[in-house]
Amino acid sequence: MADVARLAGVSPMTVSRAFRTDRPVSAATRRAILKAADDLGYVFDSTASNLRSQRTDFIAVTIPSINNANFAETVRGLSDGLKPRGLQVLLGYTDYDMAEEEHLIGQLLRRRPEAVVVTGGRHTPRARRLLENADIPVVEIWDLPDDPIGHVVGFSNARAVQGMVDHFVARGLTRIGFIGGDATRDTRGADRRAGFVAAMQAQGLDATRLIAAGPPPISMREGADAMARLLETLPDTQAVICVSDLSAFGALTECQRRGVEVPGRVWIAGFGDYEIAGIAVPALTTINPFPREIGTRTAALILDVLDGRQCTPARLAISPDLLLRQSTG
Repeated sequence: MADVARLAGVSPMTVSRAFRTDRPVSAATRRAILKAADDLGYVFDSTASNLRSQRTDFIAVTIPSINNANFAETVRGLSDGLKPRGLQVLLGYTDYDMAEEEHLIGQLLRRRPEAVVVTGGRHTPRARRLLENADIPVVEIWDLPDDPIGHVVGFSNARAVQGMVDHFVARGLTRIGFIGGDATRDTRGADRRAGFVAAMQAQGLDATRLIAAGPPPISMREGADAMARLLETLPDTQAVICVSDLSAFGALTECQRRGVEVPGRVWIAGFGDYEIAGIAVPALTTINPFPREIGTRTAALILDVLDGRQCTPARLAISPDLLLRQSTG
C-alpha cells in the first residue's frame, strides 16, 4: 500500500479509502490510485479493514448442484443484484446431501458472511440451529417452507406439479406416471412427487405409477432407463411427468428409440424450462420456475434487510408457468 501511495502521490490512508467505495475520495484521486495499483500489480487486502468495520462484504450461498442450469441462473441473478453494492457470493454446493449442507453452513458461518442463502426449506436439526443462531439474515430459496427460519423466496414444487396433473386430466388423460429420483435426497423432487400423488388422488385416479430413476440429479440416461421400465411394466400409461427436463428428454429419446409416438401414443412433460426442452423434437412441455427471478428478488431482499428497510421476515412467492408444447399435443 505504501508503494501505491508513493506512486500515486497520496498517503497510505487515502489508498485505503480509495479501495472502499463507501469512503469519500474524489474521482480523480481514486482513478490515479487504481492506476498505480494496476501498474504495480497490487491487490488490496481487506482483512484488517473488515475486522475494524465488522463487515466481510460477501453473502454465503448453498446450492445442490453446480452443473444445474436452473441453480446457475439463480446464482447469476443473485450475483448481479448484489454486485452494485460491492457484495460478492461465496458458494458452497451440497450434492443434494443435507449432512453436507450442515457441514457447509458451519464452515461458511465461520467466515462471518453478511447473510446466508440456502436452497430448500428442509435441513438437519443442527443446520437449522446454526442458521437460527447466526444473528444474520437467512433466506431459504426454491421452496415455500411451512416453518421458515427467516426470509423465503420460492414456490411450491408440489402445487406446480398438481397444476400439470389437473391440466392433463382435463384433457381426458387418466393413466399418468411420474419419473423421479431418490426422494430422501432431493427434497424439491420429493415435493413434486408428493404433488403428483396428491393431485391424482384428488381426481380419484391411480397414483402408483411411480418410477424411481436413481440418486439426484437425474441424468438423461437415467430418465431413458426409467421410461423403458415404465413402458415395459405399465404399457397402457398415457402420460408421464418427469422430475426435470433432463430426465424428460431421456424419456423422450427412449420413446423414439422404441418407435413409441410422442405425443400420439404417450405424452411427456418435464420441469425447469431448460434450454434442451425448447429445442427437443418434439419440444417438451415443462414448468418454468423463473430461477433468475428467484436470484434477483433474493438479492433485492438482502439489500433491503441490510439497509434496515425490511425488518420482518419476508415471504416472496414466485408463480411458476406451465409451458404447453408439442410433447403433450
